[in-house]
Amino acid sequence: MVSPELLRRYPFFGFLNTDELKAVAMLAEEVDFQTGDVILEVGKPAGALYFLIDGRAELYYVAAGQYNLVEQKAFYISDVNPGEIFGISALIEPYVYTGTIHAAGPCRVLKIDASALRAVCEVDIRMARDLMRQTAKAAMERLEDTRVQLAAARA
Repeated sequence: MVSPELLRRYPFFGFLNTDELKAVAMLAEEVDFQTGDVILEVGKPAGALYFLIDGRAELYYVAAGQYNLVEQKAFYISDVNPGEIFGISALIEPYVYTGTIHAAGPCRVLKIDASALRAVCEVDIRMARDLMRQTAKAAMERLEDTRVQLAAARA
């Protein structure tokens, strides 16, 4: 559990009332990672939603080889900065991570249990709706970052 005040610092949770903040805080923990640690990995079950508290992390798209599924290549997409959400696949079916996140230095993250958060959303439909709005907004921002990277690579 973390303090609801920690969640209140993030605009992502701005729509939550005090009781909802407490409910989400009960599902969260702070976790530390060291440089190079894999925080989440493409293709793995999306068991948690994350926010970067301190430090820096990097998002990679990982592509398998066309003829050899074992052969993979990682493409840098963007940095994840303090206050940003990642691991949003934890809220979107089929609940499998679509990217890989590495700690680019020592960092601390807020880790929220995804299945428990989804269970809370089953009961609180307004919270579920607003959480998905925030998640969609984050996804669109990440998509725009990816488009910028693609355009730069093609220039």
